[in-house]
Order: sequence, then structure tokens, then C-alpha cells
Amino acid sequence: MPFSDRLRQAWRWLGLEGVVLLAALAVDVLIVFSAAFDYFGPRGRDLLLLPGILAMAGCALWARKHPARALFAGAAVLVASTALIRYTDASAYSTLLTDLSLTETVAGVELVYLSVRRLRPMIAFAGVSTLVIAALIAATNRSHHSLSSTTMSETLVLGLVLLVGAVAAGAWQRRTNKPPRTGPVAELLRAQWPLIGGLCLPLFLELYGALDHGIRAFPLLICSTAAAILAVLSTRIPLLAGSLISVVFLVSGGATLIAPRGYDFSFGTVPLTQIAAGMVVVVFLIRQVQAAQAWLVIGLMSVTVGITTVAAHTRAGAPDLGSLFIGGLLTLGISVAVGLFFRARDSERTQAVESAVNQAQTSERMALARELHDVVAHHVTGIVVQAQAAKMMGEKNPAVALEALGRIEEAGTEALVAMRRLVRSMRSSADNTEHATTDLDADLRQLAGSAVGAPVVLDLSVTPDIPQEVARSALRLVQESLTNVGKHAPAATRIDVLAEVADGELHVRVGNDGHDPAARPAGGSGGYGLVGMRERVELLHGRLFAGPVDDGWLVEAWLPLEESE
Repeated sequence: MPFSDRLRQAWRWLGLEGVVLLAALAVDVLIVFSAAFDYFGPRGRDLLLLPGILAMAGCALWARKHPARALFAGAAVLVASTALIRYTDASAYSTLLTDLSLTETVAGVELVYLSVRRLRPMIAFAGVSTLVIAALIAATNRSHHSLSSTTMSETLVLGLVLLVGAVAAGAWQRRTNKPPRTGPVAELLRAQWPLIGGLCLPLFLELYGALDHGIRAFPLLICSTAAAILAVLSTRIPLLAGSLISVVFLVSGGATLIAPRGYDFSFGTVPLTQIAAGMVVVVFLIRQVQAAQAWLVIGLMSVTVGITTVAAHTRAGAPDLGSLFIGGLLTLGISVAVGLFFRARDSERTQAVESAVNQAQTSERMALARELHDVVAHHVTGIVVQAQAAKMMGEKNPAVALEALGRIEEAGTEALVAMRRLVRSMRSSADNTEHATTDLDADLRQLAGSAVGAPVVLDLSVTPDIPQEVARSALRLVQESLTNVGKHAPAATRIDVLAEVADGELHVRVGNDGHDPAARPAGGSGGYGLVGMRERVELLHGRLFAGPVDDGWLVEAWLPLEESE
């Protein structure tokens, strides 16, 4: 496998939890390296914090496959890291919890969540209790804090909140015991987890700074959090998100005036997270919205940023307005350029999809033309044979000739009906149906026997008098469904195929128990099988359902046996 494919596969495997963990790890590495080479204490000594931080991150990733082992290993890592810090007199630093790094905190929350969700209750309780005790040992022994101190009291309260939240989330997922939810919020989180992880990086940096500067820095942190949320929402509602983030910029300007003097804003008077969020919103405005509306909202955002910058410019250490203006103009230009790039790429992708669909339609028309030839040839051959028999027997026995003429009329009518239905349904098919017989039951059994992957369980109740165009379409639907199971549901353990005649319709249903949404690439599978199935069914005046169900994926069709006018 090429390295780029391996990298892409690993990136998909990380998911939202993994990317947030990596963002926390990046922040910890920056903080540890800056502390290790400052002018306080021996140079490089604080690098001894990294082994424990990296090991906890590894335990959180390991918990995806072996949560029990990872949970107890995480507790052991906390205790061992605490012993190393005490022995070397390294300087542990605090984030949300006293003397516990951001990575250790995030990893601990993920360990608790995965353990409660996937382990048996007693094992999860024992493991979580061990991890909590290890965290208390770390918090009280790395810098000699007592449990009665104010710092430890705050840590206990915040730690209890994080613990309850992780246990509640894990218990909820355990109780439902279903595939991931498909609501709008869950869908947004699954679709935009790289963006969420990227925004977590500057947000974690601001969190570290806010914890060092007291409660007066928290209003700015809340504004940055709101801006990050709006940036994610801008992927769906860019106009509303752009308008609301302008309000956030104004509120942030007021919060800047009351923030501590030493608080680092990273860029003039606007926090780094808000800058990144504003750039994301501009990108999606340019990418998705008409130019007039997009530039109206971008102008509103620019005005609010300018007002905020001028109002907060009195703070000590702020750059001059000229430098801020040039920096803001460059940032806006980069965002617009990125938005235009994505807009052009979306247009090219749309054209490529349309071209692929047209190609699939053309291929289907060729396949249906072959089917039309087979069906018509079958009926015409019967007509010719009957006509020859009538010609030979007509003089001797006129009754036989009249009987043959009746059969000729019936065969001609069937041929005309078949031609009309097939000509109207010039859509997608595969060459495998070229070798279909006139026995749908036998064709389905042969197709099921040749299927690769999960075993196919058949439930067939069809009659021999099914029109050939309907039988071939049903065979095509089952064939495409079995192919899709192999492509998109490799974890399926069973495929159920039903074909029955009821109420003047041929009912076809193909279901499987494979459900692995994480394996699906962003934007879908890239295939056009469903396009052909849906249009073939509609042109036969039938009905089709294809989509996820609770236990996997289902394709279901109803094809009328008689042509409707």
C-alpha cells in the first residue's frame, strides 16, 4: 500500500477522539519544550515529563481495541510518571487538574468513556477506580499538595465533573448498544472532526494561558470557544455563523478590556482561536454562498474586528494599528484565496460526477439494448415458428391455423409490451445479466452461489410467468446489492435475499448486518450503482428503498408485473 494511502487510513482511524488527543499532545510538547530551556532550573530537565505524557496518549489510543488493559496501564503510567517527577525534581505543570498535563487529562477522560462503554460493569468499575486513585496520587505527590488545600479542592470538583461526564457518556452509548447516531449534530461531528481537532489546538493554548491568569481571562476563553463552535457550524450554515461570529468579536473586545495585562492574545488584541475561526468562516462563505451575500457578511466581520481592535488598542504591548491592519488584510486575503480554491474544486468535482453519471447511463443503455435484443428475439422466434406451422397446416386444417394465429397475436403483444418497457428503462446494468435465463428462481440461486463474502440466505417465492424485463431488473437489483455488500460492508456476517410475488408486484429485498460507517470515505463511496437501480425501478413504475437500518443496510424494491398506463 502506498505511503499516502497508509497515512490517509491512519488519519481516518484516529477519528475525533484521536485528533483532540493529538491537539492536546501538541500543546503539551510546546509547553514542555519552552519550560525545559528557560532560565529556571537545569536546562532540559522538564523534558522528563514527556515519557509519561506520550505513554498516556498511547494508552488512550490502545483503549480502542483493549480498553481493560489500556485502563490499568494508564493508571500504572500515572504512578510511574509521578515517581520519575519526584525522583528527578522535574517541574510538573497544571492545566485543568493540578499537576496533570492536558494530554493526561484528555487521555484519562477517553479511557473512562471507552471502558464504561465496552467493558463489563465490575471490570469497568475496578479499572476506573484504579485510574482515579492514580490521578489523586499524581495530583498530591508531584508538587506536595495536600487534599485540604484550595488548589486540590478545585481539582477534586473539576475532576468529579469530568469523571461524571465521561461515565454518563459511556453509559449512554452502552445502553443504546446501537450503531452511531445519525442526528444532525452526530453527523456534523463525524464529518468535521479534522476541523474540530485543528481548532482544539489554539483553544487548548488559550486554556493554558487562562488558567495561569485567573478568572478574569475566562470571558475571553468563552468567546474563543463560541467562535470555534460557530466555525464548525459554518460548514452547514455559513451566513448565520458569519453573522453570529461578528457578535462574538464584539463581546470579545469588551472581554479584552477586563482581561489581565499579562494575558497573551497571540495577535494584537484578538485571540488566536478567534482568528482561526474567522478564517474558517470566511473560507466557507466564499466556497458555498453567492458572492454578494458572502462579501456582505465578510464586511460585517471585518468591521467588528476593526472596532474590537481599536477599542482594545490601549492595552500595553499591543502592536500599532498599521501593523494590525496589514496583518488582518493578509489573513483575509489568504482565507478568500483558500475559499476560491475550494469553490473551484467543488465545481470540477460536480462536473466529474455528472460526467461519470452520464457514462454510467450510456453503459446501461448498451446493456439494456442487449437485453432488448434477447427478449425480442425470443418472442419473434416463437412468432416465426407459429407462422411457419400455420402456413404448413393451414390448407389441411384451418382450425390449426386459427389457433396458431391466436398464439402469434399473443406472442406479438408480449413482445410489444416488453419492448416498450425496456426502451423506456434505458439505464444502468452490468454484463453479468447477459447470461440470465428465463427462470428467475434459478438465476437468483446461481447468483447467490457465486457471491463472495458473507453467506447468502435465500427466501424465494416466484412464479415462472414473471415478465422477462421485470425478472432481469430484479436479478440486476440483487446483483448490485450483493456487489455493494462486498465493497462497503466487509464486516457483514449474513445477507438475506427475499423475492416473492404479492399483490401483482414482485417484491425484492436484500439486507445485511454489516455496519461500519467509519470505513466509508468522506463524501460517500464514489459509486453509481444506486443511481442505476433507482432509475431502473422508477422507469418500470416501481418503488425502491435503499439506506441504513438499525442492523445494517437494506435494499428493497417493488416491481409491478403488469404495465401501468
